[in-house]
Amino acid sequence: MTAADERVHDYPFNRPEGLDLAPAYRAARTSPGMIRVQLPFGEPAWLATRYEDARFVLGDRRFSRAEAAEHDEPRVQYHRGSGGILAMDPPDHTRLRVLVASAFTVRRVERLRPRVREIAESLIDDMRAVGTTGDLVESFALPLPVRVICELLGVPARDQHLFREWSDGLLSTASLTAEEFSRNDQEISAYMAGLVAQRRAEPADDLMSALIAARADNVDRLTERELVELCVGVLVAGHETTATQIPNFVHVLLSQPDRFAELRADPGLIPGAVEELMRFVPLGATSAFARYATEDVQVGEVLVREGEAVLAAIGSANHDETRFPDADQLRFDRGGSGHLGFGHGAHHCLGAALARVELQEALRALLALPGLHEAGHPEWKTQMLVRGPRKMPVAWEAQ
Repeated sequence: MTAADERVHDYPFNRPEGLDLAPAYRAARTSPGMIRVQLPFGEPAWLATRYEDARFVLGDRRFSRAEAAEHDEPRVQYHRGSGGILAMDPPDHTRLRVLVASAFTVRRVERLRPRVREIAESLIDDMRAVGTTGDLVESFALPLPVRVICELLGVPARDQHLFREWSDGLLSTASLTAEEFSRNDQEISAYMAGLVAQRRAEPADDLMSALIAARADNVDRLTERELVELCVGVLVAGHETTATQIPNFVHVLLSQPDRFAELRADPGLIPGAVEELMRFVPLGATSAFARYATEDVQVGEVLVREGEAVLAAIGSANHDETRFPDADQLRFDRGGSGHLGFGHGAHHCLGAALARVELQEALRALLALPGLHEAGHPEWKTQMLVRGPRKMPVAWEAQ
């Protein structure tokens, strides 16, 4: 069958302000089959809102990311970027992913934990040194992952401030002109190409030098354009989502004081808490990166025809009551397995291990701020692919 409801629903459902999951997702999960949605730009798509459907679409090789280039891909932005590794299928995707994956193994990332902890604690010290109030985003959430990923790539400290504007441009859903979008893309690519040239002349112990060496070993493995796009992708993805989730997690925890007190009483719960918060917080303002069926594929009760697009609604899937009992409750005893917060399948987040360490160390450091509480309403991001505070005033007690 195709679906009980063939209407095309306007999408996205979520509001940018706050972290609530729109009621329309629950309605879709409890309706037969998938629903059809229309984003501001591109063709209609099926929307997978249930856990099993979303996981299936993300993991089945009959659904292609590369095929999106041949279609008017559903999207919230007028412009379409190259997509880089996110727009590839195996074997091209595998070829690039293997090169980067070695830098993000759990073992290697764990060796970075002391440095991540050092950065987090130094940022807390800086916050306390200036008083008992501050903006959690500017003072802590943004600089922590930016410093970590820039050190990993070898970006000089003096240039780290440049990447917020560039990243915002790449992830913005605002109606940028073609000239503005192109200029933003060209600026970050040109900067990264210059840094690649510098690292080629003077190699260092960082990820970029390792990628350059991999290309030198076999020129067919990694083109110069792929190298630059990989570094841009690692830089943007490596800080934006983590920088957004830190204040998101704190906002949720401070709104549920019992859960925050639970972590204060037992910091050993932090790893499980990070997994549960990844499940609980619907980060995306919308669903993106459509998968196209390369043949007719049955997804639950819906037969997706060859050439049709499917979007996986991660936030909705992570609140599917059939997979997560009491899904709307924040519980640290779930065991942390199974959520789709880092994706699934071939495009599972490359930096998941690093993000986990950063989020764990961020919470650990923030627990040291006595009496931490929100000191006003957050200013929420708008016209972005991810939801979270742009500014988050907080206060704490002096010691």
